[in-house]
Formats: sequence, C-alpha cells, structure tokens
Amino acid sequence: MKTKVTELLGIQYPIIQGGMQWVGYAELASAVSNAGGLGILTALTQPTPEDLRKEIERCRSMTKKPFGVNLTILPSIKPPPYAEYIKVIIESGIRIVETAGNNPRDVTPKFKEHGITVVHKCTSVRHALSAERSGVDCISIDGFECAGHPGEDDVTNLILIPAAVRACKIPVLASGGIADGYQMAACLALGAQGINMGTRFMCTKEAPIHDNVKLALVKAGERDTNLIFRTMKNTSRVLKNAVSDEVVAMEKKGAAFEDVRHLVAGAKGRNAMQTGEVDAGIVSAGMVVGLIKDIPSCKELIERIVRECREALAAAGKMAA
Repeated sequence: MKTKVTELLGIQYPIIQGGMQWVGYAELASAVSNAGGLGILTALTQPTPEDLRKEIERCRSMTKKPFGVNLTILPSIKPPPYAEYIKVIIESGIRIVETAGNNPRDVTPKFKEHGITVVHKCTSVRHALSAERSGVDCISIDGFECAGHPGEDDVTNLILIPAAVRACKIPVLASGGIADGYQMAACLALGAQGINMGTRFMCTKEAPIHDNVKLALVKAGERDTNLIFRTMKNTSRVLKNAVSDEVVAMEKKGAAFEDVRHLVAGAKGRNAMQTGEVDAGIVSAGMVVGLIKDIPSCKELIERIVRECREALAAAGKMAA
C-alpha cells in the first residue's frame, strides 16, 4: 500500500500500533513492525528513562524495521522526568515519536531538531490544528469510540475523521474503534491516510498481557465499556468490570478523584494485565471489543486487514461504477 503515511514513516502498510500503558513493550512493537506496520513502545510504561533506553535496544534486537516511541504528557501532581525520557529517545536514535496528552508545542522543536518525525494523537479538530501549528508531521485523530481518553466533545469518527482531513494540511490517521479492513477502507474513503489501533493489538498472540485479559476482550460486546472520570471532565473509556462499575457508581453519588484514587491506581491496572485477574484493576479498552472475535498473530492480523481493506474498496468501486 502507498499513502502519505507509508511514505512519511517508511513502512509497508499504513497501520500503526498506538502507545498503550502496560502493553507497549518490545514484544508487541517488534511484531507489528515485522508484519509491515509501525510498532510503538510506550515510554512511560518503563519505570525510568534508563529502562526505556534498554527497551529500545531490546526492540532493535527483535526487528530491523522502523518502530517508534509514544510519549504521553499529562498534567500531574508529581510528573515523571519528561525531559530525561526525551533525552533518551533522541540519544537512542529513534526516528518516529507519537505524542499525546498536552499540546506538543514544548516538545516538538526538540524532536524536530534531531530529524524525528512527530505524530500527535488528539481528540478534536481544534487540537489537531494547534498541533499542526506546533510543527508536528501527522495527526492521529481519536474518536469518541476509543480506549483511554476520548476528550469531552463526544464526536465519533464518522464525523471527526473527515472534519480533521478538511481542516489539516498534514496527513491524518484514523484512530479509535478500528479492528478490521472494512473499517480501514471506510477510514481511507473518509480521507485518512492510514489507521492507528490499540485495543485490537491487545488481542494478538504477541501482546505481552495475560491470556485472561485477551479472552475477556474477545468475549466483550460493544456495550461492555465504561466511561469513568466523566463527572471530573477527564473522561476515560475502559473495560466494564467490577472496578470500573464501582467507580461509575461512586461518581453518580458525587465522588471526587481522591475518593476513587485507590481503585484506579496504575499499579492495580498493571497487576490486572499481568496476572489475568480482570476485576483487579482498570483495563483500558475501546468499544471496538464488540468486533474482536479472535487472537491472531500480528502478522496474521495485519495481512487480514490489508486483504479485507482491498476487498472492501474493490466492492465499493463496483457499486459506484
């Protein structure tokens, strides 16, 4: 396949595995890259910048193809040492960075100085335009269906993708709610130059999470996610389980973040991913779980998506002929 994104990133297929906390390790990133997509390590999954340096080298030992690093910058009482993570990314010779969270204007110049391509993930057209003015090379527009933070505008991808494509001069990736090639074809028809998937890649053989979590995602339907932190204007979409149900119930009674902090602690989420105790913590997942029915290898998944996409575009072309 040839799109502006494949040319920009030097990859075979315009399929990106987005950064995911507790999931974006070398096993998954290398498998996606080896299959022709773009794998991405999640910087803050690594406890220290030096651990990230080691993970980058580990990933290099597993693939000779391009891969990137995600750096999500969010407001925090005790923020991680972002400057040190950035230093490691640059010194390690990473050529592609996915930024998310805050406006990337403070970090983009540092990456661009070293010839690094920046893909910024955001949830609205106004944020996409702001990121474009900051000098990023590509926008990954994340619809309301997505896992993690969908923003507060509640705009789905059927509207958000073409709106972003019309507004931005740089290439746009469709992100959130995508699991197969039929959806990829739809995204390309809407003007996107490729797709960014998170939840779907969690249900692959190489995803470094417990099989119980993968099976829970496969068994879930499109209605089996919860929106937590909704009342706090910091919405996050996660898998419906005992913990997220409790958080939603507490929010309905007026709970503040401090009241639910013990339930949503990152360590508990990591424990759920690693032990397979799905109700032990928060598990980020998008509405796309309703379309995930198996656990293939990354190679099998990407080849299937490409085949389905070509079939869908050909069929649509016949209908329009």
